[in-house]
Amino acid sequence: MCETDHLDSSGYSRRDLLGLLGMAGAGLAVAPVLTGDPALAAASDLALDPNTMPADPVNYEAPTNLAVDSPAKDSAVSWIDRQADRIAGLNDRIWEYAEPSLAEWNSSWAEAQFLAANGFRIEWGAGGMPTAFVATFSHGTGRPVIGFSGEYDALPGLSQEKGNPKHSPLVYHHDPYAPTYGFGHGCGHCALGAAAAGAAAATAAAMRARNLDGTIKFFGSTAEEQLVGKSVAVKAGVYRGLDAFVDWHPATGNSTSWGSGNAMYSVAFHFLGTDGHGGSPLATRSTQDAVTAMAMLTEFLRESDMAHTARMHHAIRQAGQAPNVFPTLSSIWYYAREGSPARSKILMDKIVKCAEAAALATNTRMEYRIMGGVWNMLGNKRGAELMHANMTQLGAPTFSEADQRFGKALQKSNGSAETGFSDKINDLRPPAPVFMGGGSTDVADISWQVPTISMGTAHQPGGTKNHSWHHTATAASHAGHVSMLAAAKYLAATTIDLLTQPTILAEMKEEFHRRTSKIKWKSMLPDDYQLPLYEPPKWFLERTNQSWPPRGVTWPPRRVVSTESAPDLGPELPPFNLPPLE
Repeated sequence: MCETDHLDSSGYSRRDLLGLLGMAGAGLAVAPVLTGDPALAAASDLALDPNTMPADPVNYEAPTNLAVDSPAKDSAVSWIDRQADRIAGLNDRIWEYAEPSLAEWNSSWAEAQFLAANGFRIEWGAGGMPTAFVATFSHGTGRPVIGFSGEYDALPGLSQEKGNPKHSPLVYHHDPYAPTYGFGHGCGHCALGAAAAGAAAATAAAMRARNLDGTIKFFGSTAEEQLVGKSVAVKAGVYRGLDAFVDWHPATGNSTSWGSGNAMYSVAFHFLGTDGHGGSPLATRSTQDAVTAMAMLTEFLRESDMAHTARMHHAIRQAGQAPNVFPTLSSIWYYAREGSPARSKILMDKIVKCAEAAALATNTRMEYRIMGGVWNMLGNKRGAELMHANMTQLGAPTFSEADQRFGKALQKSNGSAETGFSDKINDLRPPAPVFMGGGSTDVADISWQVPTISMGTAHQPGGTKNHSWHHTATAASHAGHVSMLAAAKYLAATTIDLLTQPTILAEMKEEFHRRTSKIKWKSMLPDDYQLPLYEPPKWFLERTNQSWPPRGVTWPPRRVVSTESAPDLGPELPPFNLPPLE
C-alpha cells in the first residue's frame, strides 16, 4: 500500500478517513468501513442510516414546529418560576454537602424529600445501591412513562468558594507534607439533580392541573462520577418500562444533539509486596515501583495502540506515604475509553498486560477489579429536534451584568477568552461524519434501553474546564441558578410535549428500534461484579427504611492483604566475591 493507505489503529486507512470527512459535502449515505462495529456505527455515524441522517447535513435546518404551546406547558413553566427559590435551595444544599460517589447520604435524601413533598412515591436502594432511589408520580391511565435522571455526587479536590473567580478552596485540609482540598461540585451535579427534580415536580403539577395521562419516574442515581450507578441499575432492570428518557448536564453552551460518546471500562489495580526501609531497600518487593512502572508502560500504548477515538488516563490512589517506608500495598486506577464496548475492552486488555508486566518486573503480586463499564451513547434525532424546538421557544438563559462580569473573571483566571456566559441557543447540527472520541456517561446504558434525549445549558463560561474548581465556583452562584432553572424549564416543556404529542413519541421509538434492531445490548459488567459500596450511617438506613447489607452483597468485603515474603537473591556470596580457599 502507498503511504496514504496505511491503517491507523481504528482499522481505517487515511483515505477512508478522508472519504468519511467528505461525506457531508458529497452527500454519501453509507460508510462501509464502519459496519464491522455495529455499536459504534449505530451510535456515532448516522450516515449508516439514511432514514436518520439528513439528506444534506451541511445545510440541515432543525424543524421549528415541534414544540407546541399548550396550557399544560404554561403550567409547568410557571410552576418553576414560582418555585425557583425552592429549586435553587435544593441545588445549594447539595452543593454544600459535596458528598463523594456512593456516599451521598444527605444529598440523595434532600432530593428524594423534595420529590416526596410534591406527590412522588419513593423507593430506596435501586439496584442494590443505598443512595439510589426511584420516585414515581402517576396520573390517569399512567401512560406514557417518561424518565428523569438526578445525580448528586461531587469530585475530590475541587472544593471552592461559591461565586469566587479566584482559586480559594472552601475546604482545605492542612498537612505540611501534602495539603489537600475537599470535595466540590466541579461537574455541576448539584444543579443536574435539582433542575431535573424541579422539572419532574413541575410536570407532575401540570399533569394534575390539566388532567394529563402519564407516569413520571425520577431516578436518583449514585456515583455517576465513577460510572457506576446507572449501569448497575440498568443491569438490574430498574429502567424497564419507560417510553422515553430526558436528561441534561451542565455545560458551557445551551445546546442539544443526537451525537455519541465513548464506551469505557474502569479498573482498579492493586500491587502487593513486602515491607522495606529506605536505608536498606535490598530484598524488598516495591509496590510503589510497580505502579510507577505500570504508569510508564501504559504511556507506550499511546503511540501505536490507541486510535483517534481512544482516551486512557489513570490516578495513583495509594502508594508510599513516607520516603523511607515501602508500602506493602499500592493501587492505581485506570479508565479506558473507546468508541464501542468491544474497542474499549481491547484497550483495557492491553492495560492489563502492562499491569502484569509491571508485576513481573518488580517481583510483586497484582490483582485487579472491574469498577465500572458503560456503553457508548445512543442519541435520538427526533428527540433532539423536539428538545431544540423547546429550547428555542423558551429562549436562552438571561444572565445579569454581574453574572457576566463573574464569568469573564473566571475566564481570565483560566487564561481563556473573556466572553462570559453563553446567552444564545446553539444551532442543532448533525453529528460529525467521523467520530473523534470524547467523554463517557452511564446514561449511555439507558440510551440502549429507551429513546433518550440529552441537553446542556451554559452552567459555566466558555473556555473553562469541566471537573474544575471554576465549575464549582459557578454551581451555587446566581449565574449557576439562572442556567439550572433554564434547564428545568427545557426538561419540563419537552416532557409535556412527549405526554401530549403521541406522534412525536412514536417517531422517537421507531427510530430507536430501527437503530438497535441488529444490536443486542449486554452489560459490560461481569456477572460476578462486586458493587463498590460504603456502609451507610445508621441514621440514613433508618430514614430510608433499608437494611444492611443489601441482598447479594457480602459484608465486610474481602480484604486485600499482602502475604508476600522477601524475594530470593540467591546463595550467599563469600567475602569480596572471591573463590573460597582450598
